Amino acid sequence: MEQKLKKSRQRDAIMTFLLSRKDHPTADTIYENVKKEIPNISLGTVYRNLAQLTERGEILKLSFDGTSDRYDATTKPHYHFRCRNCGSVCDLDIEDDFSDMIEVASKKFDGFIEGHTTFFFGCCSHCINGL
Repeated sequence: MEQKLKKSRQRDAIMTFLLSRKDHPTADTIYENVKKEIPNISLGTVYRNLAQLTERGEILKLSFDGTSDRYDATTKPHYHFRCRNCGSVCDLDIEDDFSDMIEVASKKFDGFIEGHTTFFFGCCSHCINGL
């Protein structure tokens, strides 16, 4: 049985901030913004709360090679795009759940595949247009 977390003003502020964003902010960005509401919050507190929320499945942690982790309050299966130029991350609104990928992979794997994570990479419109 999963233990319920004690109510926390800091965790609530972090979650509220994440729910207001679609750009998948880093822990530093979350810290800088939550600090405006709770001036005495520490970066360590932000990291601890992000780890708890991730572990409990209330948020997603997105990791990309060589960059800071990003956090997403949308936990239902969905896909992400990362700009190789500016590093921005955004959701892709794709109807297809690519479930056939699991079927194809399962044919070549002697085990059970539950799901997959797919990141799309390229250049965002802001970088293409020189903004």
